[in-house]
Amino acid sequence: MNSICQQYKNILIVKIDGDIDHHICESLRHQIDDQLQDLRCKHILFSFTNVSFMDSSGIGVLIGRYKLVQKLGGLIAVAGANEKVQQIFQLSALDKLFPNFATEQEAIAYLEGGTQI
Repeated sequence: MNSICQQYKNILIVKIDGDIDHHICESLRHQIDDQLQDLRCKHILFSFTNVSFMDSSGIGVLIGRYKLVQKLGGLIAVAGANEKVQQIFQLSALDKLFPNFATEQEAIAYLEGGTQI
C-alpha cells in the first residue's frame, strides 16, 4: 500500500493505492494525522480509486480520522470507492458518517460547500 497526501485549500486529499488492512493502518494513521496538523487542513478527502479491499482496522482508521476532523469542525468525504468497498461502508454504517462520490471533484465540491449529508 502506498499513500500520497496533498493539500487543496483546507482539504487534505489522501490518495491510497492498495489494500487497507492491519498491516498498514498504523503508518497510515500517523501519516494522515501528521499531515492534517502540519498543513492545518480542516477536511479530509479519501480517494479510494485504487483500493480493492479494506478490513476492520481500516474502518477504525476512518472513524478515528472522523472524530479528529469533527473537533476541527470539518467533514470527510470518499471518492471512487468500488462496489466491494462500498458494501463494507454500508455494513459498517460508514456511509452514514461520510458520503462516497464518483470523482474527487464532486467530493471537493461537497467539502468546500460544507453541506452535511
